[in-house]
Amino acid sequence: MNIPAGLKYTKEHEWAKADGNRVTVGITAFAVEQLGDITLVNLDVKVGDEVAEGKAFGTIESVKTLSDLYAPISGKVVEINKDLDTKPELINEDPYGKGWMVTFEASDAAAVQKLMDEAAYAEHVKAAAG
Repeated sequence: MNIPAGLKYTKEHEWAKADGNRVTVGITAFAVEQLGDITLVNLDVKVGDEVAEGKAFGTIESVKTLSDLYAPISGKVVEINKDLDTKPELINEDPYGKGWMVTFEASDAAAVQKLMDEAAYAEHVKAAAG
């Protein structure tokens, strides 16, 4: 299982990469594996929107299911990956790179540190996989 070091993770199988006050978010390789081929990403936010931690900011649709995407932190949307509008498969191909979804400006820069590190997330995946 690909769980890169240096990122933070949520129980909803999203990753967060902090760069100062900016936090880029996507879904993990485990989530991609569970979803299968991703066919549509619908981000229900636009640049400038405020999003609260734990609130849905969009959905991701695959051949298997439709899942909500949840904000791992509170903050303002500063960037959206528009490439996903026409190429949702970027998430399958490169979930930790070109498949990123949204960048937030964190309301509380320390909030991202409260998320799971790679070791804790690996344990969470092991439990989820049964």
